[in-house]
Amino acid sequence: MSPYKRRPALTFALALLLVALSWVAPAARAQAPLDFKLKTADGGEITSEMVRGDVVVLAFGSSLLGPLSKQQVQGVQELAEQFGARDVRVYWVTTDSDKPQARNYATDDQLRTFASKAGLKAAVLRDPDGALFKKTGADQLPAVVILDRRGAVSVPVVGGHDPKHKLVESLSDRLNKLLNAQ
Repeated sequence: MSPYKRRPALTFALALLLVALSWVAPAARAQAPLDFKLKTADGGEITSEMVRGDVVVLAFGSSLLGPLSKQQVQGVQELAEQFGARDVRVYWVTTDSDKPQARNYATDDQLRTFASKAGLKAAVLRDPDGALFKKTGADQLPAVVILDRRGAVSVPVVGGHDPKHKLVESLSDRLNKLLNAQ
């Protein structure tokens, strides 16, 4: 007699485990590196190839979020100051539209002025259609996405903003682990 016929509970448990693993395994697999090309508010361009090999922080936001954006941008600058010399590239990525007819339209000059008033010296990137934002798995603004040295999203994505928590305090452990990983 087969041992599986004698232990239906064990057989069922093993089958359940295999089903569960088939759902968990894709999430546990390493994500593929992101490919992107974003314009800067200064007229330049940043591509995924340019930052490959560094840990990258992409802080997605919008100048139209008012005080919330200002707090986020100040946190982004603190992060850039704390980690910039350690192969961490920090960017504020705006989802403001570059189309004048759009409700959330902002010119490059308006974005530079907003960043300057908030004390941001880190580069301002534009993701006006939200293509990169969507690729990262972020689902709300503001959001912080960290890319590992390969350019893959380091999960979890940090969505929303709690003004009581500073970005440096919230992200230091994760960034240090990514910096120390080989």
